[in-house]
Amino acid sequence: MIELFDLQKVYGEKIALSVDALKINSNECVGLVGNNGAGKTTMLSLVLDLIKADKGYVTSKSVKVSGSDTWKTYTGSFLDERFLIPFLSPQEYLEFIASLHGRNKSDVEVFLQENERFFNHEDFTGKYIRELSAGNKNKVGILAAILFKPEILILDEPFSNLDPSSQAWLKIKLKGLQEAGTTLLISSHDLNHVTEVCNRIILLEEGGVKKDIYTKAETLPELEAYFNV
Repeated sequence: MIELFDLQKVYGEKIALSVDALKINSNECVGLVGNNGAGKTTMLSLVLDLIKADKGYVTSKSVKVSGSDTWKTYTGSFLDERFLIPFLSPQEYLEFIASLHGRNKSDVEVFLQENERFFNHEDFTGKYIRELSAGNKNKVGILAAILFKPEILILDEPFSNLDPSSQAWLKIKLKGLQEAGTTLLISSHDLNHVTEVCNRIILLEEGGVKKDIYTKAETLPELEAYFNV
């Protein structure tokens, strides 16, 4: 589904990411873990063609993402609030994203009703996205990313700034999306959440892949031991 080939990104003298080969298979839920500066966000940005690689390339369904826009029609993503439009209300933003994928206002209304628990029934009427808390901005971005039922979903720190109820809801939602056929790539600092949700874990350190393992009962203790050294 997604493949990285001899991929490298360098900032000055620092190698932000260097991956010889990596493949994310269809319908996998892959978690990226690592300390700050390990290369997680850089990898996601390269997969989404947000930054230019210094070497190598990324493909989605065997097509280079840097040379095509086709992958954008089936890929949902949210990395940070820069993806949002601050002068729109949450509803307006979701309607805008829906329009890009052939959906209408009625579709958005149904979608919000189906996922109202994520907002804990908060009323954002009359509010702009720029006025929301960090956690609620995160919720808007995540909902926009899953609105059109993407084949691929890419999220950076989706559990960040969320209250416990919203974290629990999101874990159930992500598992449901994978069961429905979505391929997920999720970066997170939260080892508990990522090992619970993802069936495969990729550990990055200094821009390179140090571990690539399938999740089992021992995975969380193994990762905790690695970072406690």
